[in-house]
Amino acid sequence: MTGAQHPALLIQGVTKTFGRLIAVDSIDLEVRDGEFVTLLGPSGSGKTTTLNMVAGFLQPTAGQIMIGGRDATHVPPHKRGIGMVFQNYALFPHLTVAQNIAFSLFRERRSERERVVREVLNLVRLEGLEDRFPRQLSGGQQQRVAFARAIVYRPRLLLMDEPLGALDKKLREALQLEIRRLHVELGITVLHVTHDQEEALVLSDRIAVFRQGHIEQLGTPRDLYDRPKTVFVAEFIGEANVFRGTVSGDGEEATIKGDNWRLRGPARWNEHVATGSAASLVVRPDRLTLAAADSPSSPGRQRILGRVRQVVYLGGVLKYELEALGQTVYGRPSADSPALVPSPGQEVAVEWRTEHGIIVPERPDQSV
Repeated sequence: MTGAQHPALLIQGVTKTFGRLIAVDSIDLEVRDGEFVTLLGPSGSGKTTTLNMVAGFLQPTAGQIMIGGRDATHVPPHKRGIGMVFQNYALFPHLTVAQNIAFSLFRERRSERERVVREVLNLVRLEGLEDRFPRQLSGGQQQRVAFARAIVYRPRLLLMDEPLGALDKKLREALQLEIRRLHVELGITVLHVTHDQEEALVLSDRIAVFRQGHIEQLGTPRDLYDRPKTVFVAEFIGEANVFRGTVSGDGEEATIKGDNWRLRGPARWNEHVATGSAASLVVRPDRLTLAAADSPSSPGRQRILGRVRQVVYLGGVLKYELEALGQTVYGRPSADSPALVPSPGQEVAVEWRTEHGIIVPERPDQSV
């Protein structure tokens, strides 16, 4: 097999324990050349531990890590050919922007260092700031310098650990688009860690959702949003209304039965959940529409009645919260043309198309 046929990163059966604590439990992950993959999950789920093992800062208890087709499991960090971007920037305060970026190019001739630094400064749009010190830059500019320093020697793999976590929301969103642009332009392979699901959706080709040391689901952002395999993934990726009950059906249409209610599910549901098991019907808030409580039900749609608790205006969308079927239900219709603008205390009907529901098992091991 030639080098070009090897994945950029291959993690096989990797486990990491700290005493009796199993931080990462026998995970497998392949990252293709030029791909942007995000490790997403709550604190303590194992994502940062995994990144640190790929970087070489931690040694796996078991398993193998291959980088570019070569076994890197026990290779020191500085010999892995990787770049790293941290949340705290890790810039040298006594060096200028240009000196920080050129730090890893000490073996190159001065003229070559200056050429490469100019090129990278243009890429990250920091032209004219090469003689400033980190303390003279904004947080966003410092993060751009950190990114430039990591890519200046074109590493085979770029690792990013919560790179935008210290920035405010507006700046974070702007830099997300910049990172995406640079990834496309450079064709670099990226392994990225974050707990911010919106950041993961914007940046990633694929996302690995971590939970308790396992990868709960790996897929594209659209796969995870539209076809979550578990309740955990459904609730962690975007917002979700989850109606818990028991599933039954004939293979073409499912029914989720709860306490004093029944809701129909989509066709082909049985590919994901065993009949008779505890399961949930997941409906995204943007799939819901409101109607007057006494209006006729539409064919091919599910309907429940509820009472509005509150309505919040969020610019392009409204967000409403209501009580229905003994739980809280959320909706996010467009603010420009909602079918109904509810008022707190009002009784309303909530509808969605049957095929927009997603039936998922309550636990990963219930999938069939």
